[in-house]
Amino acid sequence: MRKLTLPPPLIALLLAIGLFVLGGILRPGFASPSLAINILRLSAFLGIVAAGQTLVIISGGEGIDLSVGAVITLSAVLIYRLTGGSDALTLPVLALALACGAAVGALNGLGVTLLRIPPLVMTLGMTGVVQGLILAVTQGQMVGATPGALSALVSRPLIFGIPGVVPIWLLLGVALWLLLERTTYGKQLFAIGVNRTTARLSGVPVPGMVALTYTLSGLLAALAGAMLLGYTQNVFLRLGTPYTLPSVAAVVVGGTLLAGGHGSYWGTMAGALVLTLLTSLLTSLQLPESARQIIYGVTLLLLLFAYGRQRSLRQ
Repeated sequence: MRKLTLPPPLIALLLAIGLFVLGGILRPGFASPSLAINILRLSAFLGIVAAGQTLVIISGGEGIDLSVGAVITLSAVLIYRLTGGSDALTLPVLALALACGAAVGALNGLGVTLLRIPPLVMTLGMTGVVQGLILAVTQGQMVGATPGALSALVSRPLIFGIPGVVPIWLLLGVALWLLLERTTYGKQLFAIGVNRTTARLSGVPVPGMVALTYTLSGLLAALAGAMLLGYTQNVFLRLGTPYTLPSVAAVVVGGTLLAGGHGSYWGTMAGALVLTLLTSLLTSLQLPESARQIIYGVTLLLLLFAYGRQRSLRQ
């Protein structure tokens, strides 16, 4: 008989539910509706960042985008400074921020494909460039304001007390599912993730696909920066830094192979929920910061080890 296995996204979702129940047992009040909504909100920010990361990792070639944190900060800074809190300027400046994020991603893609710079090195170097530009332009002084319309869109409850960023995240999930499963781009992305040489011989434009994938990663990171600004209503130089490595972890916990060629965004969404729940649970237990960091790190390593063993799923 064939061994019964569960899809990785379902495993991650069950793990998230288990953490939520465990939190309710260990800490009365943890499983309250209000806290559940807040966890969904925080998961959405990480999930949006991890959307582009999912595409990059599926593309293979040891692809990881370490510049997403810097792009988040860049997007938030642009909107904060250029709108000055004006709702009328929100859409054009948002479009500019998304374009800048896409441009950073495109440069990453060109560096990886044309110059053959390893993705880890290229995106790490681009992180320094973007952070330097932000510091040069702002001189460390964050002058501006967050548009009220953006804050309302992200934070205001739309239905059943659920803030707007959560439906936006769900719509993004549907869009990425369609992109990966129902388009030529998705089929070619999985193909180059499995084997780039075979994909190239089959007529897939590998350099163009890789460049486009990094461009989408930059664009989605910029979108996450806008959403995060709407929630925090303030900006600082390291706003996006805490999301860089967790965005990679969320992808892997969701069942996407770091080697590329296998994965889904539904799994990444579940992975974002797992990491956010784990962080919230450790915080609610009021453990010392050192203990929280150690437990979080050990748990994350165990999760990544467990999911790393799923290479046998790859054809």
